[in-house]
Amino acid sequence: MHTVQVLNHLIQDNQVLAYILIFLGLIFEGEIVVITTGVLSYLGVLNFWISLSFILAGGMAKTFGGYYLGGFLYKKYSHHSFFRYLEKRVLFFMPRFEKKPFWSIFISKFIIGVNYLIILFAGYRKINFKTYFKAEIFSTVIWAPLLLYLGFYFSQTALSYSKEISRFSLAIFILLVIFLLFDKLAASFYRIFEYLKNGGIENNGNGHK
Repeated sequence: MHTVQVLNHLIQDNQVLAYILIFLGLIFEGEIVVITTGVLSYLGVLNFWISLSFILAGGMAKTFGGYYLGGFLYKKYSHHSFFRYLEKRVLFFMPRFEKKPFWSIFISKFIIGVNYLIILFAGYRKINFKTYFKAEIFSTVIWAPLLLYLGFYFSQTALSYSKEISRFSLAIFILLVIFLLFDKLAASFYRIFEYLKNGGIENNGNGHK
């Protein structure tokens, strides 16, 4: 019966690769990578501060790269149907994006799958880079440590259940699924809140006419 020590030895023997994967993972994914990093940091196989540094570096690479990619794609393919889809999706979640870009970008960091769209859309719409960058910096500084510590909690909880690697992994998987479902639920409530608030504003505007 293999314990988590097997996983520890595997990661310790490939730490450099692990940190590189964290950096790349932040560019192409995000939440699951950070939580998994927190799990491994709690086990002692990854250094918390080095991991956080690679997470922040990957996050900033996505911030810069995504913004300029959005601008580049707009110049080359501005009439493509993708941008109509992108605008529709962004305004579905963030109907006040153009009125309040800072808070829309900031909040999108905490909604899985939305931040990527927001980043591209910000470049596409040429949102003031200073506003965009500040929102990304502030949200990332909160988001990254928060998810790392969530990974700590997941690891601690899973270890209290079992040190056997298959059961430990199953516990982590279940906790991740619960987290993803909670995030989706929170995103739905936020969307309803935005819809009602936006509808209320429009109704008030119509009432004055």
